[in-house]
Amino acid sequence: MTTRVAIVTGAAAGIGAACAKRLAADGLAIGVLDLDADRCADTVTAIEAAGGRAVALGADISRRDQVQAAVATAREALGPVNVLVNNAGVTDFTPFEQTTDELWDSVYAVNVKGTFIVTQEVLPDMKAAGWGRIVNISSSSAQTGTANMAAYSSSKGAVITLTRSLAQELGPLGITVNNIPPGSVMGTIMADANSARFQVPVEVLAKSIPVRRVGEPDDIANTCAWLCQEAAGYVTGQTIGVNGGRVVS
Repeated sequence: MTTRVAIVTGAAAGIGAACAKRLAADGLAIGVLDLDADRCADTVTAIEAAGGRAVALGADISRRDQVQAAVATAREALGPVNVLVNNAGVTDFTPFEQTTDELWDSVYAVNVKGTFIVTQEVLPDMKAAGWGRIVNISSSSAQTGTANMAAYSSSKGAVITLTRSLAQELGPLGITVNNIPPGSVMGTIMADANSARFQVPVEVLAKSIPVRRVGEPDDIANTCAWLCQEAAGYVTGQTIGVNGGRVVS
């Protein structure tokens, strides 16, 4: 069987790196994409050390020309792309009244427009194959709202709605589109959990979560991997919360 090829954005660390390594363990070849190729080295090395295939890709996903070049590199090195994990994103903790036009636009440029651009650029490969899997990483903040994160939360809400629209549009083509809104996950964002910016110590946060712990990147990666399998072909347009019970509806 021809090896399937995935691109995972924001895959240098955290959830993206975990998803890339988990998909590689399932036998996929991985385009490891982040802002620049150099920062992807650790993820690529880990995949190759485990016997997988990977290539480092550098792109600002809000720039179509950079995304086009990165996707072309992935195709040349690995083959057509039929799995996409839209994980790259930026967060922000600015109170609403202090949020500027520029800040709002910068958050949406990555979280929403970037997801739109990367998806459009890999879609021809999925259409040609008559098969595809797209997993968007949103946020539980999009489901509940979060104080001082209006730009971030609303942008991730747009990702959820985009998921639902694409699922309906692309389903007849053999392409499923789902999204995972993580809860509090240790990694690039939660590295700030004990800072004044985040304001809530990890141990306090954990006590507020039904399973009494914060998440790990692998928690997200395991669900992502299932959504990318053949066995999940009847699952599309869904929001599958991986949040320890923080959101239960």
